[in-house]
Amino acid sequence: MALNFQWQKRLARLAALTFASLAGQVLASGNAEQMYNSFCASCHGPDMSGGLGPALNNNKWKYGGTDEDLVRVIKKGVPKGGMPAWEKSLSDENIRALVILMRERTYQKSIAATPTPKDAVTAAGYTFSLEKVAEAPDELWAMDFLADGRVIATQKSGQLWVFDKDGKPQQITGTPAVWSKGQGGLLQVQRHPDAASGWIYLTFSDPAGKGAMTKVVRGRIEGNRWVGEQTIYSSDPKFYTDGGVHFGSRMVFQDDYLFFSIGDRGQQDLAQDLSRPNGKIHRLHADGRVPEDNPFAKDKNALPTIWSYGHRNPQGLALQPGTGTLWDAEHGPRGGDEINRVNKGANYGWPVITYGMNYNGTPITSHTAKPGMEQPQHYWVPSIAVSAINFYTGDRFPSWRNHLLVGSLAKEQLRLLRIDGDKVLSDTLLLQGHGRIRDVVNGPDGYPYLVIAGVVYRLVPKS
Repeated sequence: MALNFQWQKRLARLAALTFASLAGQVLASGNAEQMYNSFCASCHGPDMSGGLGPALNNNKWKYGGTDEDLVRVIKKGVPKGGMPAWEKSLSDENIRALVILMRERTYQKSIAATPTPKDAVTAAGYTFSLEKVAEAPDELWAMDFLADGRVIATQKSGQLWVFDKDGKPQQITGTPAVWSKGQGGLLQVQRHPDAASGWIYLTFSDPAGKGAMTKVVRGRIEGNRWVGEQTIYSSDPKFYTDGGVHFGSRMVFQDDYLFFSIGDRGQQDLAQDLSRPNGKIHRLHADGRVPEDNPFAKDKNALPTIWSYGHRNPQGLALQPGTGTLWDAEHGPRGGDEINRVNKGANYGWPVITYGMNYNGTPITSHTAKPGMEQPQHYWVPSIAVSAINFYTGDRFPSWRNHLLVGSLAKEQLRLLRIDGDKVLSDTLLLQGHGRIRDVVNGPDGYPYLVIAGVVYRLVPKS
């Protein structure tokens, strides 16, 4: 009996040590799924649908449903409800990653039963459908309208197309060479607001050596040729990198000023470095001159083109009708896509604060706010892979006018954010399941236009 008792003690000690070792390995990895499976699944179920504890994927919360409430319950526990406190076992970063994972699982459950519309769609007060306008041989990235109403569009692999009124494409020759790797290529196209000038602006991943960096040029189209190219913005060659991500590359004009974005290029800490172009929104005159009233124009330690910083990968820029306020769409990591009002000289926090975590499920930070750093007007957890944005200004959908249309890539969605001043009042899903929405543009005919894969569509309301 004594021998058996000793063996039981040894086995119990061994089991405890094994669990502690495994738990230590899980915590060291920092992976949200592994942490959930190790610490939470036995009570809340492997798919978060509940067990001994309540479900965590249905947005029904007994002790409050904000992120702060969830963090508090995980840290402090609910002794009367049998929920242990995890603050001595899990770091703030670990807990933040678990909250993001819970938001993801809730969203996944909510869309699992949502049908994917393929024909007419009814949403936000209208029934409408997609009408094909033009199609290119490969993936398009952006579009605009020429003064005569024809569509001009960039193909990511490097081609520039003009489509006639019947949708027939004509390639424009002589455009700049691009670094077509990863997320790089020929990106944004934008016509200068003064149609008489004839200027067309392009952003692209400019190749140099073994790497690339976002560059802005302008030129004109004569016949089917790109002519008279001028460089509006290019970075010092020492800032070029072979990373294939986060070129940013949206543009918007405001009077004589050109705003454009450059992502962090996969080097997240550089978004806080004012001596680097990465993770910034820049502002120039339309001819490339640096405005004297840029916020860092007189700072010897900063690039004079910078308008705002602390951005991850801004893939949407738009001016708000009436106010002229600049808004951006920020492509976040896993969770934490943002919509921001872009203020002069402001710091938007990446990567010091974020509502997301790394793609592999490990935390970036536990902080979602800090003094001196801007909060988003709206954000998504999980990410929708936000792309282009545009305030709708047409007359085909009157109740949408002056509100923000938002495209997404991975979730293949078009959303409508109703905005009053600087407040986002609602977020409505308009469309999903038709493909990755790369661009959203107001047409001169009053219709919203979308770039989905290699096709240009317009949204047409049903009579």
